[in-house]
Amino acid sequence: MQLLMNVLVAGIATGSVYSLIAIGLVLIFKSSGVINFAQGSMVMIGAFLSYAFVTQLKLSVYTSLFLALLISAIIGVIIERFVLRYLTGVSLISIIMVTMGISIIMDGSALAIWGSSNFTFPRMFPSFSVSFAGIRIASSYIWSFVASMSLLLIFFIFFKYSNLGLSMRAAADNQKLAIALGISPRKILSVTWAISSVVATAGGILLASLSSLHVSLSFIGLVVFPVVILGGLDSIVGAAIGGIIVGIIEAIAGVYIAPLLGGAFQQVAAFAFLLIILFIKPYGLFGTKQIERL
Repeated sequence: MQLLMNVLVAGIATGSVYSLIAIGLVLIFKSSGVINFAQGSMVMIGAFLSYAFVTQLKLSVYTSLFLALLISAIIGVIIERFVLRYLTGVSLISIIMVTMGISIIMDGSALAIWGSSNFTFPRMFPSFSVSFAGIRIASSYIWSFVASMSLLLIFFIFFKYSNLGLSMRAAADNQKLAIALGISPRKILSVTWAISSVVATAGGILLASLSSLHVSLSFIGLVVFPVVILGGLDSIVGAAIGGIIVGIIEAIAGVYIAPLLGGAFQQVAAFAFLLIILFIKPYGLFGTKQIERL
């Protein structure tokens, strides 16, 4: 029982970060219908930027965090403004292929700069442990969960009550009506990419603080796809819940199932669970069923 509790704690902490990263994918899909395959690479690049500011430029952890988030937002705007905007009118599959190309460029650049070594991420928060139900919970798990949930709450309030958040929702739901109301879809799309890059960087930093920093952190982009599909590609709440579910499934599979079926099963456990769910609910747990006239 104690082992199970430890596994659940680790799964919930990691899953909360998955939820945060998945929000970026959902936002871009809702606003443009594009699945951003560069999200995982942005997770890795953002974490490496923060790490470089601390270790090489000797900046404080919080200054480095702020600069990494700011630069990631700028990168997101640049990708939308100078790459994707010129692809207006082309097929969605072509745009998706471009995001794959951007991902390859990011991964290759990171590998050339930082190599394939593992790095220990600087401690961001005070270290402590909490005893609960007979187990000790490390501060890294607590801080990651609290930070992820806090950011998710901030984004929820932003989208529900701020003028910009409401404009983003309006543009995502009905672009023609949004234009009639004076909302600029191009501006909204730039902001969406900026926010998506920011949450990716925040998630990358939290994941690196939970384990270690490596260029393979970009693989998280693939792990997050079951999260958004499980919760529903157009559901922000679904992405948040889906992240927790996938985190728990991965943790349980890694401890209880992987020793029987092989260590690689932990990486595919979420996809196996996703297939089962899609047989039952093809649009995900919280996705919206859409009917199109042919």
